[in-house]
Amino acid sequence: MTERLDGTVALVTGASSGIGAATAVTLAAQGATVAIAARRRDRLETLAGEIRKQGGTVLVLESDITDEGQAIDAVGRTVTELGRLDTLVNNAGVMLLGPVEGAPVSEWQRMVEINVLGLLYCAHAALPHLLRAAEDSPRRVADMVNISSVAGRVARSGSGVYNLTKHGVGAFSEALRQEVTKRHVRVSLVEPGAVSTELASHNRPEVLETMRTRFAGMERMEAEDIADAIGYIVTRPRRVAVNEMLIRPTEQEG
Repeated sequence: MTERLDGTVALVTGASSGIGAATAVTLAAQGATVAIAARRRDRLETLAGEIRKQGGTVLVLESDITDEGQAIDAVGRTVTELGRLDTLVNNAGVMLLGPVEGAPVSEWQRMVEINVLGLLYCAHAALPHLLRAAEDSPRRVADMVNISSVAGRVARSGSGVYNLTKHGVGAFSEALRQEVTKRHVRVSLVEPGAVSTELASHNRPEVLETMRTRFAGMERMEAEDIADAIGYIVTRPRRVAVNEMLIRPTEQEG
């Protein structure tokens, strides 16, 4: 049974493209008022226009969640301007692959800042509001959905620090789930395989070539496929929690 999200508020980070943008559209279609956060305001405004054309309500938040103050502000503005927070989708992330030997340490720092610290800042700021929503909302449940990766389950040569960040997201999510699940805040982990988004485009040319070879001929998933999974998770009845969801393209082996 699918439960609509009418009367609820969702915050989606990394919403300027890919999975984040598709998720915002999906949640709005389910009746949620959506706050969309990312650094690229022009992309956010375009997305907001699409959501409004479909009858949705949306708040644009130009925000760099690697800055703790901006992450806190994004959550605070969502609650202040929209009245509450029922769903947080921690989607912002970056994937910079390549061997450990000779790697630019700046790439590692960027992944830790976005994939780990940014997620932690948003989760910490949002948690009191999610706990409150679980008590006073008509659905009497709230959701935090953390976007990880197949790389959060399987370590591979050439993705060591990306693996580290995504394994960390999984460990944090499970520990937090145990902490708050009896208070009806559901913490869910989504682990996509290969998806056709901008995520890979930030890699160095030699890494991109390796990736093209690995996934040559494979039909990758679309952002909407992952958004559909997130929509499924947050529309379950109060009694049902989807703790973890691993989603691969049919043709992806590992």
